[in-house]
Amino acid sequence: MTTATVESRDVKNSFTDVTGTMQLVSFTLGKELYGVEITKVREIILITDITRIPETPDFLKGLINLRSSVIPVIDLRVRFGMPEGETTDESRIMVIQACGKTIGIVVDAVSEVLRVKQEHIAPPPPTIAGLGREYLSGLVKLNDHLLILLDIDKIFDEEEMTAMKAVAAN
Repeated sequence: MTTATVESRDVKNSFTDVTGTMQLVSFTLGKELYGVEITKVREIILITDITRIPETPDFLKGLINLRSSVIPVIDLRVRFGMPEGETTDESRIMVIQACGKTIGIVVDAVSEVLRVKQEHIAPPPPTIAGLGREYLSGLVKLNDHLLILLDIDKIFDEEEMTAMKAVAAN
């Protein structure tokens, strides 16, 4: 893998379709850096009051009211089998489109918007097996660390999406 040349962009900039490049919103969970395509991100908001819903999967933190739309909020750490993190001043809810549904995902911090050339995105190594492989769409080498590129539409299976749709109608 070669080191990717990336350009930081303000989150407010819109997606620009430049042949051979992809814009990613990068965020952290624990010590790891993740990224999703900017076209999947609707907005990034501060952590707000989340209404808990009984008898839902552990990763489903609850619901928020976002400008008269009720959306489910997912704790991505819990979804990935990590210990639940403490909410800090850096914690955010990324409002995304996944599987045709608007959902919020809690992340430890949003880092920046990166423009990465397609040639710098390596496929996940075949040695990665198990549950998470289907939603990893690639790896990007950035100076001294790796960015894990997520396919946000594949993070939740059909049963999990059904559970989210059952608690929020939008």
